[in-house]
Amino acid sequence: MLSLNELWFLLIGVLFVGFFFLEGFDFGVGMETQILAKNDTERRVLINSIGPFWDANEVWLLTGAGAMFAAFPHWYATLFSGFYIPFVFALLALIARGVAFEFRGKRDSKAWVKTWDVCIFFGSFLPPFLLAVVFASFIKGLPIGSDMEMHAGFFDIVNGYTVVAGITVVLMCLVHGLMFTTLRTIGDLQERARKLARKLLIPLAVLLVAFVIMTYTMTDIFDKRGVLLWIVVVLGVAAYLLAGYFMSKKKDGYAFGMTGAVMALSVASIFIGLFPRVMISSLDQAFNLTITNAASGPYSLKVMTIVALTLLPFVLGYQIWSYFIFHKRVHEKEHLEY
Repeated sequence: MLSLNELWFLLIGVLFVGFFFLEGFDFGVGMETQILAKNDTERRVLINSIGPFWDANEVWLLTGAGAMFAAFPHWYATLFSGFYIPFVFALLALIARGVAFEFRGKRDSKAWVKTWDVCIFFGSFLPPFLLAVVFASFIKGLPIGSDMEMHAGFFDIVNGYTVVAGITVVLMCLVHGLMFTTLRTIGDLQERARKLARKLLIPLAVLLVAFVIMTYTMTDIFDKRGVLLWIVVVLGVAAYLLAGYFMSKKKDGYAFGMTGAVMALSVASIFIGLFPRVMISSLDQAFNLTITNAASGPYSLKVMTIVALTLLPFVLGYQIWSYFIFHKRVHEKEHLEY
C-alpha cells in the first residue's frame, strides 16, 4: 500500500504528465501560427482552435506547483530558489501569450497584430524549452548542499544534455499540436498540418534516440530503475511508430493519441527515474532531496489528501465537459472570437 509521501509524489507526477499532454498541443499550435499559417485568417483559425482550452490546460501546471509546495515544501523551496531566472522567463512568456490571445484582435493595425503574434510564438516556444531544461537538470544532478540549498552556475543548468532535452520537448509539442490541428480544422490547413507532422517525425526520432543515449550515459536513473525505464522506452517506441502509421492512414484521432502518449511517457520516465528522490545532488548522494526528507508532516498530507480527493472529480468533470462542448471544428467561415 502506498504511503502518503509516495501517493503525493505520484499525484505530482500525474499532474505534470497531464500538463505536458494537454498544454503540449497548445504550445504546438502557438508555434504553428508562425510556421504553418500562411495569412492572418489561418492564424486566427489556429488560435480559435485552442481558445476554449489553453487557460484550463495551464491549471495543471499551477496545481502541480501548488501540490509540490504543500506536500514537499523543501523540494519547492530548493527548486524555485535555484531556478529563479528560468522560471521568471517562463512565467513572463506564459503571461505574454495569454495577453496576446485576448489583445491581438482588439485593434485593426498590422504593427499591433504582428507584435502580439511574436508574443504568441515565443510564449509557446520558451515555456516547454525551459521546463524541459529544468526537468532534465533534475535527473542529471545539481550542486545541492547539506542545507538543501542549490548553488548552481550557468553550465550546471544550461549544458548539452539539458539543451537537447529542451529542443526535443519543443519538437514533441509542435508535432502534438499539428495533430491537434488536424482534429480541429478542415481543408488545406488540415492537410498541411498532417504533412508537416509526418515530415517532423524523422528529426524527432533522432532527438529522442540522442536523449535516451545521453540519459543512459550521463545519469544514474537506468541504474536505479533500469527494467521499468526500458519498459517505458519500448512503449514509447511503439507509440511513436503507431503515430507514424496512423498519420499515413489519415486516422488523426489515433495519431493524436499516440503523439500524446510519447509525450506522457517521456515525462513519466523522469519521475520514475527520480523516485524516491525528488532532486539529485551532484555533490554527495547523502544530500539528495527525497520524498521523506523534503515532505510535509503526516497531518498536513492527510488533510491535503482528503481535500484533493473531494475536489478532483469536479476539476476533471469540468475539463471533460469543456472538450465535449467545444468539439466542433473551426474554419474561416465561422465567427472567429480571437
